[in-house]
Amino acid sequence: MQSQDGQETSNQTRNISINIRAKRVQRDLIDQAAELLGKSRSDFMLETSCRAAEDVLLDQRVFVLDSEAVARFQALLDAPPTDNPRLRALLATKAPWES
Repeated sequence: MQSQDGQETSNQTRNISINIRAKRVQRDLIDQAAELLGKSRSDFMLETSCRAAEDVLLDQRVFVLDSEAVARFQALLDAPPTDNPRLRALLATKAPWES
């Protein structure tokens, strides 16, 4: 059984193995992030993968809107973006793993 955050409860042991191959730079990046959070590589990878899997599944959910709400939503999507210098600067900054 898992808790709401995807963690196994104390009365269960992990008994399934998941094996993947990675490049050294990928492993080092994962290790750096895991260490920063005080987690093992396995714990970090499992928690992060489960979180990403939940996001993918949640993104596939259907929501229903009446025609008025659809029109408002579509208008927001169609509107040109407002100028945001801070966002522009952030998007122009390289991520740490891109250096």
